[in-house]
Amino acid sequence: MNRAPLSVAAALALLPLALVLQSRAMAPLALLGLAGTVLLAWREGWRPSHLPRPAWPLLALLAWAAVSALWSPEPGRALDTSLRLAAMTGLGAMAGAALLASPSPRIGYWAAGGLALGLAVAALDDATGNAVRAAVRGLPEAPAQLAFGLKNAMAGMALLAPLAFAHPSVPLPLRVLLAAGVVFVSFLLPGEAAKLASLAAVAAALLAAFAVRSVGMLIGLVGAAFVLAAPFLARFVLGGGIEVGELPFSAAHRLLIWDFVASRITDSPLIGWGMEASRTIPGGTGAPDAAVLARFGVSGPYWATAQLLPLHPHNAALQIWLELGAVGAVLAAWLLVELGRAARSPAAVGCFAAGLVVAMLSYGVWQYWWVAGLLLAAAACAAVPDRGAR
Repeated sequence: MNRAPLSVAAALALLPLALVLQSRAMAPLALLGLAGTVLLAWREGWRPSHLPRPAWPLLALLAWAAVSALWSPEPGRALDTSLRLAAMTGLGAMAGAALLASPSPRIGYWAAGGLALGLAVAALDDATGNAVRAAVRGLPEAPAQLAFGLKNAMAGMALLAPLAFAHPSVPLPLRVLLAAGVVFVSFLLPGEAAKLASLAAVAAALLAAFAVRSVGMLIGLVGAAFVLAAPFLARFVLGGGIEVGELPFSAAHRLLIWDFVASRITDSPLIGWGMEASRTIPGGTGAPDAAVLARFGVSGPYWATAQLLPLHPHNAALQIWLELGAVGAVLAAWLLVELGRAARSPAAVGCFAAGLVVAMLSYGVWQYWWVAGLLLAAAACAAVPDRGAR
């Protein structure tokens, strides 16, 4: 009996609940799942013959990131991050190659059970004022900021959910319930990116049921085009200022961040400022001045401490342009095209769409916990049977 998929299946079963309790559990659980898959496959006689095609542009991107340590204001951090991520990528690629040779229904069953439990506990935690997560932390009552941790949990569940609701081995009624549950719970919890990712995951997987390769490739091409055009679009849309005063603070803040980042990209458009430079871009830790606030039609005391670039741009395309320049953007676009080409099941297309939405709205490109989740999703998708692809 082929046991290679069991390790990733166990990770998918445990992760949704772990994400609700502590989102940073994504990295250790995902990496253990990937490593376990490689070890189990190796014991059963599997040997890697080649890396999956998407691994090559990702490794090339990380190699360029390592080179950019030469001019990065954070050279040590840049080199360390690029090497760590390259090692994670190699592990994820080997696990994906092992699972590609071992399609298994187990992943769908385990992912479905894990997702159902994670959604139920997330909804319970929200309904009880975060009492569940407070109890896990040994707190007598939940502080107000504890609720925001559910944003990360829901983003992670949206990413992994298609492995449950779009897996062909899961009974159709359960798949419908899980898809509806992901969308419903995401709208209960904080975090706009997770809401959009849940909708994108369900819509993309549904469309892929009719033309999986066409939809996957289309998402990859659109994503690649957006990456290449991102700073130009930002300058065109935001350069003259737009009225954002009616938007929630987080959304308005994102737009001011993107406007600032687009202006800094022009200072080094070819090779960028260097990996991890987002933390130290000149002016990034400052608040928007009166002219910027007037240009966007916003005001209020909270803008006095709102940084123009807090840690990272909250947009993968703009961060890659800012740190790695046009060279990095071309490599990232190549990666998205290869991911679209490799997405050969509705589950894979759904995961791809959800991951892309979150990447363009939320986390830093190099955050280990999120990258580990992306690698786990990609590897697990390789084990989903390729049915009805056309």
